[in-house]
Amino acid sequence: MQHAVRSRAAIRTGLTPVPRPRTPGVTSLIDADALRVLHRAARALLDDLPDLTDRLMALLREQEPAYRAALTKDPTATWQEAHRSLRHSVASLLDPRGARDAARRCSWRIGAARAEQGLPLDALLHAFRLGGSLVWQRLVEETSRAAPEDVRLLVHVAADVWNFVDEHCTLVADAYRQTEWQLGRRRENRVRQLAAGLLDGTGRIADLPEAARVLGLPEHGRYVVVAVAGGPPARPDAARAAVPPGSRVHWHAGAETDYGIVSLGDHDGLPEPHRPEAAQDAPVPGLRVGVGSPVDGLAAVGDARRLADTALTICPPAGGTVRLADQLPAALVVSSPELGRALAEKVLGPLLRLESADRDVLLDTLTTWLDCDGSAQRAGERLYCHRNTVLNRLRRCEQLTGRSLARPADLVEFSLALTARRVLHD
Repeated sequence: MQHAVRSRAAIRTGLTPVPRPRTPGVTSLIDADALRVLHRAARALLDDLPDLTDRLMALLREQEPAYRAALTKDPTATWQEAHRSLRHSVASLLDPRGARDAARRCSWRIGAARAEQGLPLDALLHAFRLGGSLVWQRLVEETSRAAPEDVRLLVHVAADVWNFVDEHCTLVADAYRQTEWQLGRRRENRVRQLAAGLLDGTGRIADLPEAARVLGLPEHGRYVVVAVAGGPPARPDAARAAVPPGSRVHWHAGAETDYGIVSLGDHDGLPEPHRPEAAQDAPVPGLRVGVGSPVDGLAAVGDARRLADTALTICPPAGGTVRLADQLPAALVVSSPELGRALAEKVLGPLLRLESADRDVLLDTLTTWLDCDGSAQRAGERLYCHRNTVLNRLRRCEQLTGRSLARPADLVEFSLALTARRVLHD
């Protein structure tokens, strides 16, 4: 009788399609004769396992480009991996219960190892299915050669063979995805660790090349740090106006403050269109953005972060954006808050002890006059009063404090004292 079985030469160019069971998990109709035929063919496969492995390697090289690269890079390790997998698979046909755990451990290790190596999961599953098809084809070939009349009995074990292949494809995919997730978490943790080390200044010099690589930033060049607090949960998205378009930036999320490490490229600082005026109205209510001054290289990012924190401290509670270079007097005050408070008390103390309404009028007038570059006319327009009213209020400030607005040293003290009162939020 002519059997519909491919010859040994035919399989070298392709595999015989095998119908997959429509309902996996249904008990197969296996009897003693079918098991006898299966075991006889499986023992022959074990004896000829190196040849079986070679045939699988040839199929992978021909049909799976990802494995073609693996075979070129490390052919011995790839061959041994396939040999182990095939040995466990064939042994499971002879002793399903005894060999089951070892086969599962083998497949799990392969899935985890290939995930670590970066082999695509689709390629790995394809390899397992090719291996299953090859084992089935060789079972048919061996039975056809030894006892052609028994080929029909293999139908009763086909479902079990393919259920085994399905189980191990699922197992290897689970191992791959779990390992991939673990690798992703480790990469994320390493990125956070490296970024945190740069920002707090505790990173090692030896780690700078790795930090540059994983953060996607150059090791050398000019950097500025942007500190963002308050506002919506997606703070970096809300603070994009503080970063020039197209800039290379890495955002590091914190519990209260997020930091953007911005590579300036060939710029000395943020381009003019992105230089926000201090204390401007925030586009997002409550969002505070502090932009530090430029530093040289990733190694100095810790200094840049401290400068950004100083700028952030100057931001008003209601929100706004402060660029440190535009607020250096305020930065001096917040860098030593004790001295700032002492200066405010020494210079403004007599005004601060007035009734609240009187105090606020005098302080607002003095602040507005300074903001208007000493112009009583413009200050009056802004305060909706006559310039003489402004001058009268200023003379009262001089009388109460014992200082003269015409004396440069006193004027500097007034300005710093008012800045201290504003930025220290007292």
